[in-house]
Amino acid sequence: MKRKSERRPSWAAAPPCSRRCSASSHGVKKSRSSTSQELHRLDQQDDLYLDITDRLCFAILYSRPKSSSNVHYFSIDNELEYENFYADFGPLNLAMVYRYCCKINKKLKSITMMRKKIIHFTGSDQRKQANAAFLIGCYMVIYLGRTPEEAYRILMCGNTSYIPFRDAAYGSCNFYITLLDCFHAVKKAMQYDFLNFNTFNLDEYEHYEKAENGDLNWIIPDRFIAFCGPHSRTRLESGYHQHSPEAYIPYFKNHNVTTIIRLNKRMYDAKRFTNAGFDHYDLFFADGSTPTDAIVKEFLDICENAEGAIAVHCKAGLGRTGTLIACYIMKHYRMTAAETIAWVRICRPGSVIGPQQQFLVMKQASLWLEGDYFRQKLRGQENGKHRAAVSKLLLAVDDISINGVENQDKQEPELYSDDDEIHGVTQGDRLRALKSRRQSKTNAIPLTPSISRTKTVLR
Repeated sequence: MKRKSERRPSWAAAPPCSRRCSASSHGVKKSRSSTSQELHRLDQQDDLYLDITDRLCFAILYSRPKSSSNVHYFSIDNELEYENFYADFGPLNLAMVYRYCCKINKKLKSITMMRKKIIHFTGSDQRKQANAAFLIGCYMVIYLGRTPEEAYRILMCGNTSYIPFRDAAYGSCNFYITLLDCFHAVKKAMQYDFLNFNTFNLDEYEHYEKAENGDLNWIIPDRFIAFCGPHSRTRLESGYHQHSPEAYIPYFKNHNVTTIIRLNKRMYDAKRFTNAGFDHYDLFFADGSTPTDAIVKEFLDICENAEGAIAVHCKAGLGRTGTLIACYIMKHYRMTAAETIAWVRICRPGSVIGPQQQFLVMKQASLWLEGDYFRQKLRGQENGKHRAAVSKLLLAVDDISINGVENQDKQEPELYSDDDEIHGVTQGDRLRALKSRRQSKTNAIPLTPSISRTKTVLR
């Protein structure tokens, strides 16, 4: 008979399963596009348990389990759900990541569960498997201090694979975001203070992201807002909410927004913002397309010289808006195109669409180079005295070569005229209509005081 000190805790016994894995020597696999073999596990009917910590486990199960005195099972598959536009299915947004982390922390600290193994399980739906893995991977990175590679390696144990995330375009997709991209995005967002759950305002995020409340999201706190394009007056038309500039002005003033950048056709008079004290710029290019180098440079120059936060919009505030904000992030924070797209979508689902994804991949090297040059010049200024003028020095970057290949395409195509959007329904119209027609969830989970107290200081 074993002495009492040698007995294992009751929750330490492994639940009955076909396969069980923990972090081991499995390498990190990453692919921008996936074959059919990568989209399916080799044996889909085997239950899989992945140990995250000694008390926390992630499981993929093909029949619904029952909790016992030793084990507590829970699932978020029908609780935290992605609201798709077309065939897109994730990743889940920042509010859902926050809610999930609060839920895990609450369970781990619960007195009634102190001696229980806590198992987050997901079912056979591969889209929900990917989102469930995304959530627990984010928890590992944010609260357990795991590197993105470590979190990814644990989840990929045992010949496991997950469907990669795609864009919100209608039709086929040839560019994917992996779980590893998402974990790197979250890690770097923490590093650059884009993400801090100690100051994250869940109620504000969930309120203003709704179409009827303005349809806006912070991409970089205190720096960039992406929002749906305003109209001449506030109304509900053709199934979606339209807001006038005046509807946004109080919020913008309260959050130190000083600059508005419009990327779509003129649906309102810019004087309604400028008369209220904002700087306003127009940088038109076609809905669903990619910006010219001239537009990218002008956008970056405006943002680098702006005194306060910048609010950017196109029609839906997704494709063109997300693409140009992503250019700024890639230049100034040296995030990869995939990491940047992942972060923008976590903040504002549906962002960066179709050819805009490959455009960012193609721009990555030159934007990194411009960013290095910008920071080098900025460090040379005394006390940042001439900081606003530094961006003008970046014009010389055109003549710098990357890997021995000089920048080409010196001749810019003719700039887009907003008259091209006046007639007909564009991608932005369809996306904003889809978002507006979503009904408010009746089963929204209130943020209780007990959940608030479970927040842990980020590392």
